[in-house]
Amino acid sequence: MDDQPSVPPARGRSPLHALLPRVPHEPGVYRFLDGEGAVLYVGKAKDLRKRVASYFKRGGGAAAPHGRTAEMVARARDLEWVVTASETEALLLEDNFIKEHRPPFNLRLRDDKSYPWIEITTVDEWPRVRFFRGRHVPGNLYFGPYSSARKVRETLDVLGRIFPYRKCRGKQPGRVSGSPCLQFFIKRSLGACDGRVEHDEYMEVIAQVVDFLRGRLGAVERDIARAMEEAAEAQQFEKAALLRDRLEAVRHVQERQSARVEAVEAFDVIGLHQGEPGSNLQVFRVREGAVVDRQTFFVDNAEGREPGDVLEEFLLEFYWEAATIPPEIVAPLEEPEHVAAALGSRRGAKVVVRAAKRGPKRRLLQLAQRNAELAAEAEAERRQRKRLARGEALVALQDALGLPSPPLRIECYDISNLGERHAVGSMVVFEGGVPKKAHYRKFAVREVAGQDDFAMLAEVVRRRFRRGAAAPAANGEEAAEPAANGEEAPEPAPPEPAPDAATRVGGADASSGSAAAVVPRPGAADESSSGPGAAAISEAAVSDEGAATSVGAPAEERADESFAARPDLVVVDGGKGQLTAVAGALRAVGVEVPLISLAKQREEVFVPGRRDPLPLAADDPASLLLQRVRDEAHRFAVTFHRQRRSADTRRSELFDALPNVGPVRRRKILEHFGSPERFLAASREELEQVPGLPRKVAREIHARLHRTG
Repeated sequence: MDDQPSVPPARGRSPLHALLPRVPHEPGVYRFLDGEGAVLYVGKAKDLRKRVASYFKRGGGAAAPHGRTAEMVARARDLEWVVTASETEALLLEDNFIKEHRPPFNLRLRDDKSYPWIEITTVDEWPRVRFFRGRHVPGNLYFGPYSSARKVRETLDVLGRIFPYRKCRGKQPGRVSGSPCLQFFIKRSLGACDGRVEHDEYMEVIAQVVDFLRGRLGAVERDIARAMEEAAEAQQFEKAALLRDRLEAVRHVQERQSARVEAVEAFDVIGLHQGEPGSNLQVFRVREGAVVDRQTFFVDNAEGREPGDVLEEFLLEFYWEAATIPPEIVAPLEEPEHVAAALGSRRGAKVVVRAAKRGPKRRLLQLAQRNAELAAEAEAERRQRKRLARGEALVALQDALGLPSPPLRIECYDISNLGERHAVGSMVVFEGGVPKKAHYRKFAVREVAGQDDFAMLAEVVRRRFRRGAAAPAANGEEAAEPAANGEEAPEPAPPEPAPDAATRVGGADASSGSAAAVVPRPGAADESSSGPGAAAISEAAVSDEGAATSVGAPAEERADESFAARPDLVVVDGGKGQLTAVAGALRAVGVEVPLISLAKQREEVFVPGRRDPLPLAADDPASLLLQRVRDEAHRFAVTFHRQRRSADTRRSELFDALPNVGPVRRRKILEHFGSPERFLAASREELEQVPGLPRKVAREIHARLHRTG
């Protein structure tokens, strides 16, 4: 495999045209990069030059890029490629690159969420069967992914009623009290915690669960029937009765499968429909002639993609981490050989991927495609209803607050603290009624001592708008650049950093402007940035694009993007006290912007200059939108607060393990080094120079940290 380094793009009609003669006519993988070197898109090709050249065709023909593909090409500033020995190898390498970089323009399951699985913890002595999300643990079995958490819980409910595996959560069975749980007494657990079942018998139950999840209901039925007969012959009639009930439950599940084909092999059927707002895929699992499950998946970034490309990426994404890959997959794929070879290498046995041309499998494929079409139409209608509802909520909010235009950009602020430590603030942004997470910002409160939520909110808002006044868009000064996840804006390091300076994020203080009134009345919003009228809210203004992060834009444009933007409405979590404090902070920095507060207890909306709350019902669309914004600000603040508290706990645990170091010496160490990181990297000589720390203790600390002596 030959790795070709990138070449700086030449100037011309297209920044990447000069690279085309360098791209070889060989199979491989190519990667489009933005101006900062971040991967925008990963693709594979049988002929790299022909495939890359297709992205730069001009005109309105079918071969010309459009939709998301055209947007990706416009943002690309560099190109890399890797030559492979075969197209199958390129397919595997492409999948590795996608999993490593998570490019924004590659195929993603909708919202890029972690779909749920059923996990069987076979690494445990007494395995558990449980709901699972996250990174898979080597050695455990996973079944899925499932299209919804509800589907997983329904399946687990069926499993729990049929199979008496343990339901306790710990790695070892049992409770602190030592007595069996209720599941044992209602015959839904064998009592592994109390030594009432042999390990081999318990593992037989787990094996039956595995067969059940793999769709081998016939094998499960035969195993239970054999065990029931053995128990009856041994005159263990109570056990035989329990096995009889379990057998009837399995047969009932098997009889519910009405869609059947005359076949005994296991295979999956994949149906695809491409349209707006994205592609829909239906997965029918066929085991022993019965359709045992149907799952629905929506995929993003599929606009303008070829159906074959979408199917290839989905098959690898869906099956790569699966516990079982069926020997046959029926999918409308014209050139399935390379996908079949890749999945076969993963399965360790041959996998056939083909499009059925006739017979019952063809009818199942048509059924899956029809279901995909219907599901895509339903999703499009659902999103359209949500867009209209967001538009109505914005118009209702405009009318309720007397604003000159709908508040397309809403910023909300909240404070989270526990005692006097780790106080933080959050700023969340909604544009067009949906979260814009690229503009979220976190603040570590640093100027307020004690528990004073009013002063903390005033500090956060003051720092935010001072940073906006100092943004490059306003006066050309350098502003902090958001982190890669769009959720953190590191502030410039102070001359003498405090111990927790590494965790401080938010706005830096700048010179304040003149005072101005802060009242949410008609005309109070900045006229230069006011949006359209209530009757002219475009669909684009309340589309789902507001939730997308700003990836790939130049640093000088992204640095001030959030703080430089002017909100149409500022929302504060709290009552009249918080509202008054924030209004004073806005006057101090010379900012005039519509301002309200939302109190949690009765969902009351307060505005400056008005004693009583606005007559806004809690279930009004405008009130519901404000509640969503407020709840998101609260979630974001609490999450950041927990992160800081957890980091401080880890630092405390580090000092607790050091010999002869108490609170006084801990404070002296931090004051001397400035941060735990610098302390951990210190040499023995540097530790001996800490004021008030005996040299013997310094040597003991160095030996403990570096495991020497």
